[in-house]
Amino acid sequence: MEKYIYELKMKVRDYECDLQGIVNNANYQHYIEHTRHEFLTSTGISFAKLHAEGIDPVVARLSMAFKTPLKSGDEFISKLYLKKEGIKYVFYQDIFRLPDNKPVIKSTVETVSLINGRLGTCPLFDEVFAPYVTE
Repeated sequence: MEKYIYELKMKVRDYECDLQGIVNNANYQHYIEHTRHEFLTSTGISFAKLHAEGIDPVVARLSMAFKTPLKSGDEFISKLYLKKEGIKYVFYQDIFRLPDNKPVIKSTVETVSLINGRLGTCPLFDEVFAPYVTE
């Protein structure tokens, strides 16, 4: 069983759907990115402030497995947990449709930090994420 450390409830908007009446696949990436940013905010980290300080967390690799499509008006919950692998933080992010909790996507997002434009470790993340990292 995954040990989720953060959850964000959202709702599908009409314009996110394609001609088939389901959420366009690119929008799932927006959902999981928004979830990561909100998680950062919940830990007291400002994405804009990081950038101003020369720290840019970036996505290095992303994989998504689509399970069940969402449709306009569907409510869903986006959940995540994270692990540290070397200099990477790996976010395991899953979306579930509400109210039946049917799996929608399972994704893995590998992130790295650019410090003043150079790949490196971010002591701030190591400190702030320490209580959340799962083994």
